[in-house]
Amino acid sequence: MGVATRRSTMTFFSDPACHYSHRVRIVLAEKDVTVDIEHMSSAAITEEVLEINPYGTLPTLLDRELVLFESKVMMEYLDERFPHPPLLPVYPVARALSRQFMYRIEKDWCSDVDVILNSSQSKDLERARKQLRNNLLAVAPVFAESPFFMNEEFTLVDCCLAPLLWRLDMLGIKLPNSRQSKPLFTYMERLFTRPSFRQSLTDLERDMR
Repeated sequence: MGVATRRSTMTFFSDPACHYSHRVRIVLAEKDVTVDIEHMSSAAITEEVLEINPYGTLPTLLDRELVLFESKVMMEYLDERFPHPPLLPVYPVARALSRQFMYRIEKDWCSDVDVILNSSQSKDLERARKQLRNNLLAVAPVFAESPFFMNEEFTLVDCCLAPLLWRLDMLGIKLPNSRQSKPLFTYMERLFTRPSFRQSLTDLERDMR
């Protein structure tokens, strides 16, 4: 509690290479939130973070006496705390669907990314790369139907997807330039040229592409 009472502004403790930290930085940039961003490696967590986060993990968001340490919770908190522009649909059914999309991205895609980043077993790496590539190609036609993921507006779902797509080259995943994948490439370009996305990038992330 000592750390929380000493801080008078919002502080975001972020790993500059982590896709979970990146998604929250996109929300912060989209909302134009005044925030102190403190970058550190997940392998070298500071005592300050260890004091306020029982899991000692990144990202961690500190807003006065409130401490959050799960990225999706942070994103929804920021969307409610700073309502403009809204990043979740207004209607309950649409909001529930967006939350379910984020859950599926976490379970189906982020899990593969985490294996690629953390596993030393070639068999696991090959399986995760193949699975992620095939899943992205399978969903690619969806992006021909609307400018963002299943929505006309940019949402938290896109904030979850953008960091993964930005890291494809670094993850060793090459998508074919085909009719099937074209809507996905168009979507990626739309995301990557968005001002909030450009603002969210760290130097390490800029070097990933």
